[in-house]
Amino acid sequence: MNRLGIEFLTVLGLPPVDFVRLAGKLECRHISAMLDGSYVNPNDYPAFDLRTDRAMRADFMSALQDEGVSISLGEGFLVRADGDVRALTGDLDLMRSLGATRVNIVSMDPDLQRTLDQYAIFAELAASAGMEEVVIEFAPVLTIRDLPMAVEAVRHVGRPDFRLLIDTMHLCRTGGTAADIAALDPALIGYIQLCDAPSVPPIDDYMQESMTERLSPGEGDFPLADIFAALPDDRIVSLEVPQCAKALAGQSRRERIEPMLAATRDLLARIRRPD
Repeated sequence: MNRLGIEFLTVLGLPPVDFVRLAGKLECRHISAMLDGSYVNPNDYPAFDLRTDRAMRADFMSALQDEGVSISLGEGFLVRADGDVRALTGDLDLMRSLGATRVNIVSMDPDLQRTLDQYAIFAELAASAGMEEVVIEFAPVLTIRDLPMAVEAVRHVGRPDFRLLIDTMHLCRTGGTAADIAALDPALIGYIQLCDAPSVPPIDDYMQESMTERLSPGEGDFPLADIFAALPDDRIVSLEVPQCAKALAGQSRRERIEPMLAATRDLLARIRRPD
């Protein structure tokens, strides 16, 4: 099983068709997808919106088929204090039409109870749209800040198709450990985002660091081998390693991502897990 993927944040706003072609050249069979461009775009790639650009949608789907690449995660779904997730129904339908079977949702609504209720509604909407799974991401800047809160959110929703996304940066920076992962029912874990980073943040702005400057596996301080030994061995492992400074210095996408993939394959081989 080819478990390796590349997250949209790693390619820093690269348009969808180019992203698929890059993944194919790098022999990655999974990518995450956004319906529109990212504000993290140091290379000034042209803006895109798959909601309105039918020609791009068709080209994107053709590229996915040609390269043997699938959308492992649909991104961009957010609980807002001034919004209702029912408004995301159209985006869910569109993401499903592109081939996604899993979507990620995060919350920036400070009201925890409302967040949990919105998650439950979103899970129902996603299932109705034909999604096989919803995963939730926790981070210190989000409403669901850490692993214990995320586990409680999953239990609140109470659906087998509503599970955890484990991002290694968010896990480690919020005090989570391999032992915490090992203590979980593996069925609770749906998706893995991989990166490394220093144990002590190099800047005070967590969001800026996580969105623009992460390290390739093995370059930082996280105990990734221990964490992966505790994680299920049949989940997609997708690289979320934005490196804006290298992009601005002129390093190509391939020059940045190939070493990340090699380091990830080495990591999985060292714990005797398939890639």
